[in-house]
Amino acid sequence: MNPAGDFDFPANVFPVFPWGKGPDPKVANDPVRGLPSVAECGFTLAGFIHPESLPLCEKLGLKAIVHPGLLGVAKKEWKTLSSEIIDQRIQHMIEVIGDSPALVGYYLVDEPGASMFPGLGAAVATVRKYAPGKLAYINLFPGYATIGAPDKSQLETESFAEYLERYVSEVKPQFISYDDYMVQYSQDQRLKDRAAVYYRDLLDVRRVALEHGLPFWNICSSNQIRSFTTIPSPANLALQAYTTLAAGGRGLSWYTYDIGGYGYRPIDKAGRRTATWQYLHMINRQVRVLGPLCNRLSSRGVLFSSPAPLPDAPTLPGHVLQEVKASFSGIDGDKPKAKTGTSSSPPFMVGEFVDDAGVLHAMLVNLSLESSVLFHPVAVRERPLSWASPVDGSWSPIDAKAGIWLTAGQGILLRVE
Repeated sequence: MNPAGDFDFPANVFPVFPWGKGPDPKVANDPVRGLPSVAECGFTLAGFIHPESLPLCEKLGLKAIVHPGLLGVAKKEWKTLSSEIIDQRIQHMIEVIGDSPALVGYYLVDEPGASMFPGLGAAVATVRKYAPGKLAYINLFPGYATIGAPDKSQLETESFAEYLERYVSEVKPQFISYDDYMVQYSQDQRLKDRAAVYYRDLLDVRRVALEHGLPFWNICSSNQIRSFTTIPSPANLALQAYTTLAAGGRGLSWYTYDIGGYGYRPIDKAGRRTATWQYLHMINRQVRVLGPLCNRLSSRGVLFSSPAPLPDAPTLPGHVLQEVKASFSGIDGDKPKAKTGTSSSPPFMVGEFVDDAGVLHAMLVNLSLESSVLFHPVAVRERPLSWASPVDGSWSPIDAKAGIWLTAGQGILLRVE
């Protein structure tokens, strides 16, 4: 549920969806390129579909955001349309689409500059007016989009922070969505300065979302975003998903599924499932189990091992975990020795949470994209810890002496007993 309370999304369903316009209604029922494939891959939300496909979404158990061509607003028109015209067009769109148990919202625009915010503010208010409880979907640029003068930048602001703050104050959105593909642009985090951008954007969006009582959704890469970047792998898909959860994200989208000229996407140009489809299926299934558990928690902080992946990021101890001892697998054949606080220590991220009953939780993420890591998390006052299964959500105690292994990019949800 949105903390702001003005759109309804089932608390037991975590939004995971393929970013892009959904299949043409004529092929929507295709088992490979259509919506049945989306449901089978573990997505909970279909986006962005034609209104004619809503009955099929109902049948498949998918929620849906509609991408209505009948809104008839080109992206640049959000700068110039009057609030009266926006009201008329959105009212007409909502009336024509009608309602459906699958319908959760309406797509408005992707990556607007700040000059579009007044028009989008009118649009969000109009959706609230005529379709209370439904989402007005807008997705923002990442922090590495160009900044500066309006005629020279994509953000049309002097900084990402200003862009986010103006978006919240001028649009008054129901949530914050943004995209960030720096895990791949950083060559699986080997380029440290680029990897730092991914974490900086994540923390900036989290901060603004928390300050304004809004949930945030992250759009991550599930294809080879450029010909010179790394390709999707089980490790980098897991890292993107679990760092989103650890930061308190309330929705996850993958760019893309079956659109565009990208290589190594889940469905290839010939309409066949790829290895990426199998990787994505695995990660989506984990997120749809752990996401609803995270929905019941409030984010308290994000911390990192030292050295952190970005300057001045907070490090342990925190409110939930006082330390995490971590070691790589024994490359030299010897039993690994746990280390903390050294440059050779395996990198990790900790998201800290509390539930309504005051029970402390943490999401621990292995930030290495190359190695499995043995973790020994130590809770405050050295209280025992349990971990949630990503298969069925059941809780099991952690053997403090043995610790717990996480594969590259993997995360684990912990609870203080």
